[in-house]
Amino acid sequence: MMEKPHKRLVAWQKSMELVVLIYDLTKRFPKEEIYGLTSQLRRAAVSVPSNISEGAGGRSNDQFKNFLGIAVGSLNEVSTQLEIAYRVGHLCENASLEAQRLLDECLALTYGLKKSIGSNQ
Repeated sequence: MMEKPHKRLVAWQKSMELVVLIYDLTKRFPKEEIYGLTSQLRRAAVSVPSNISEGAGGRSNDQFKNFLGIAVGSLNEVSTQLEIAYRVGHLCENASLEAQRLLDECLALTYGLKKSIGSNQ
């Protein structure tokens, strides 16, 4: 079976690590958050590699850049939601810092990928 092109992208690989981390962290959230912060964080995190892979799937450079822009927006959502989780006491400082470090790495990689794509095909 042929490997999908998006799986070679470091931005996609790191964002998949972020999804796994977010799922692990949110397992510890209170049950009353299942339809609130837990759901929001998971959906925003899952959106990142999903948009990277959708954009990489044989689209024009402009379309790919648009999908990467959506991925960046989702990363910013995750950042805000992690800050909320920390401020309301669902995350300890170490877990929050670890997640924010990985998120910052994902942002840098996704921005870099977006910048590296020319507007011509």
